[in-house]
Amino acid sequence: MLALQLVIQGILLGGIYGLIAVGLSLIFGVMGVINFAHGSMMVLGMYVAYWVFVLLGVDPYISFMLAAASLFVVGYLVQASVVNRILDYPEAMQVLPLVAVGLILENTCLLLWGPDPRSPQTAFSLASFHVWGLMFDVSRLMTFLLAVLMTLGIALFLWRTDLGKSIRAAADNRGGAILVGIDLDRINNLSFALGAATCGAAGALLIPLMPATPHLSHDFTLTAFVVVILGGMGSLLGALVGGLILGAAESISTLFLPASMKQLISFSILVIIMLMRPQGLFGGKR
Repeated sequence: MLALQLVIQGILLGGIYGLIAVGLSLIFGVMGVINFAHGSMMVLGMYVAYWVFVLLGVDPYISFMLAAASLFVVGYLVQASVVNRILDYPEAMQVLPLVAVGLILENTCLLLWGPDPRSPQTAFSLASFHVWGLMFDVSRLMTFLLAVLMTLGIALFLWRTDLGKSIRAAADNRGGAILVGIDLDRINNLSFALGAATCGAAGALLIPLMPATPHLSHDFTLTAFVVVILGGMGSLLGALVGGLILGAAESISTLFLPASMKQLISFSILVIIMLMRPQGLFGGKR
């Protein structure tokens, strides 16, 4: 029963992992750029939701849309001012500017909110219910449901709207997209901004579950990389499924490992998937 309880708790947290990874996968799928500032953007989203809660009393489960909008603007500015200038650089040279952006965002959070953990006590913080002897944390369940709904919403946007089809076209064949009249600079800006917005929403949904600190960014950047590689680079479905798998694996590992060593499981999964199926679960044949 304890093992099943841990799996359920891990899957509920895995929904957030999936949402974080969706943004990273989208950015890589369109531009082939790995956003090393991804975790810092998520932490900034956590602080935006915390600030809105403290100043206005708005629950993070409502203000997550405001956090997403705020990070959409941040992502658009980062893409327009930094990323567009390095798209044609060798991959090794793309790393440093994005790491620098991440450090700037991390230290901005440190400057504004300090190093102390920040955690709002929302209306659902201590709420739970039992089904067949299993306990369900209301905060985790709401976070999971909203994360999955947002992931599905992004997928529908990409498959059902003209703008989403343009983004997919740019991801599949940039040269062909230019030939049919798609403005790649606009698509790049919107794609990066949308990826950043998912970070903002994920951060806001995560703040009721764990305290925000500026240095959380490194852990979640690495987690997003593991999830994306597990699911398959560029695959939104893979990002969601990979997040659920990683969340369940980390949770069940606490039966035989200290919780502080959960990254041992993450990177063990990463090594195994790189050796056995380097394209990821949903990465196709390449």
